[in-house]
Amino acid sequence: MSLVPATNYIYTPLNQLKGGTVVNVYGVVKFFKPPYLSKGTDYCSVVTIVDQTNVKLTCLLFSGNYEALPKIYKNGDIVRFHRLKIQVYKNDVQGINSSGFASLTFEGTLGAPVIPRTSSKYFNFTAEDHKMVEALRVWASAHISPSWTLLKLCDVQPMQYFDLTCQLLGKAEVDGASFLLKVWDGTRTPFPSWRVLMQDLVLEGDLSHIHRLQNLTVDILVYDNHVQVAKSLKVGSFLRIYSLHTKLQSVNTESQTTLSLEFHLHGGTSYGRGIRILPESDSDVEQLKKALESADLTAKQHSDDICQSEPEDSFLSSGSVSLYEVERCQQLSATILTDHQYLEKTPLCAILKQKAPQQYRIQAKLRSYKPKRLFQSVKLHCPKCHSLEEVPHEGDLDRILQDGATKTPDTKLQNTPLYYSKLWTTEDQGGRQIAVHFVKINGILPLSNECLILIEGGTLSEIYKLSDKFHSVIPVISGHEDLELMDLSAPYLIQGKVHHYGCKRCSSLRPIQNLDSVADKTSWIPSSVAEVLGIVPLQYTFVMTFTLDDGTGVLEAYLVDSKKFFQIPASEILTDDDLQKTLEMIMDILCPPGVKIDVYPWLECFIRSYNVTNGTERQICYQISDTTVAEDVI
Repeated sequence: MSLVPATNYIYTPLNQLKGGTVVNVYGVVKFFKPPYLSKGTDYCSVVTIVDQTNVKLTCLLFSGNYEALPKIYKNGDIVRFHRLKIQVYKNDVQGINSSGFASLTFEGTLGAPVIPRTSSKYFNFTAEDHKMVEALRVWASAHISPSWTLLKLCDVQPMQYFDLTCQLLGKAEVDGASFLLKVWDGTRTPFPSWRVLMQDLVLEGDLSHIHRLQNLTVDILVYDNHVQVAKSLKVGSFLRIYSLHTKLQSVNTESQTTLSLEFHLHGGTSYGRGIRILPESDSDVEQLKKALESADLTAKQHSDDICQSEPEDSFLSSGSVSLYEVERCQQLSATILTDHQYLEKTPLCAILKQKAPQQYRIQAKLRSYKPKRLFQSVKLHCPKCHSLEEVPHEGDLDRILQDGATKTPDTKLQNTPLYYSKLWTTEDQGGRQIAVHFVKINGILPLSNECLILIEGGTLSEIYKLSDKFHSVIPVISGHEDLELMDLSAPYLIQGKVHHYGCKRCSSLRPIQNLDSVADKTSWIPSSVAEVLGIVPLQYTFVMTFTLDDGTGVLEAYLVDSKKFFQIPASEILTDDDLQKTLEMIMDILCPPGVKIDVYPWLECFIRSYNVTNGTERQICYQISDTTVAEDVI
């Protein structure tokens, strides 16, 4: 670190910024996008910071030199910006780099060394600066939540967006628009990971090392603007990949369902997507190195060498079910079969040695489950193409609706035989126009508790207010000849607190005027609305991983269920606090916290085994079906 003689700079609090000024500021990073090519040969980095005044400032920083932009690795880092120009854009204060702009970045972790990251050879850093960094760390620890997006592979669930710290083992060009990265972080994914077919690809990396770590590596497909960055990466480097997307693919046949976890870094820069090379001095890299050194290289998706011939003490020492407990157990099961009662019970050690596909009746205990945050288990499943999607967060849904609200309602499409229209103009937000169309029943406007309304230009909060008063709400926009549904990223129907979504792949949208053909307009059944509008409805589904133990072996099985297992509709769990508490109570009964596993209740389950092809390897997976929680548990 090279220093110049100390200079007493004045730092402006973020709540005192004024347009047209050039200032020096300190802040904690709340959101950022890694540098990306924006204007020709210029890189852009978007950084939102906050300080003790709790005021946020978004900065757009441009440079022809990638390394000249702030070296930010994660939310919570501390930044110091010198000669930042403040301007007002659309009534919001914004920062941009001016002539002579410079930045320093520091880890935001309490107790970490205060080491500046910068590409500048010379900079000032005084004892007062050191105090400022430490003060921001203390403030951030109490006011800024740790980044929930930074996960390990062992904690990843399907349909998630997360940040991954990993080491690059190999890379290969797939085609002009996509690139393959083989990475690991020393842990194993809870689902079998999908592999890219390598027969026609030239893989750069130590093939013997990759083969040795094959049970701990994942394949990531990188797309579009991230391909050039991926090509430039050196094998062995430590990376942080931002906004990585996991996707669980399921394919149904007559006898089984197969599941595998895919990893994608989509094109664009939304939500901070990108790749950063981390220096070996970074504290997260130091932790990663320790994890890699202690990783179990022999770990497999499913162990087949746990069997009844092992000594009983080996199960007791690992916290497994003891064999004498199996023999003396006479208690009723906490779950029961809804079919296949004719099957004899099979010990897990025997199942682990058999080929797939097979079906079994088992009795075991729930050693653990994922995800621990139960609301994360709810996904959207398409019964036609069998894809799984994440249930949109309210913030994402609000952005989608706000984008739709920018289009002015077409007065030519108002007051038709199907509906009566009313237009409002908001007093703020630039006079935004909202159109509400009240759908008639037999040419007459019904009472509000039977009325379906179509809304144009409404925000999420406004739609929520209307859904409390009216039977059903459909967000729409003005098309060329008729009102049209918004992108199916938004619900096609909202009833109370329940949002009904459609599959983008399988749906073929029809005109809104088709609503006139719905038979029962007083109840507006979602499936009937979807049918006349050409929508294939997505089903809310629980997706969980159960680790089962019967004293002879340990087996991981997947639960993919809409309402039969818990006897709770997955569609209502996200909006009903009482149902969430019921689900938590059920899981605490099936897998009691803070007690030995011998005290856990027994579960009787029907499971199917099936094969999953992972590159050249074939793995056996298991899925629970035709099983439900017993009535005395609920």
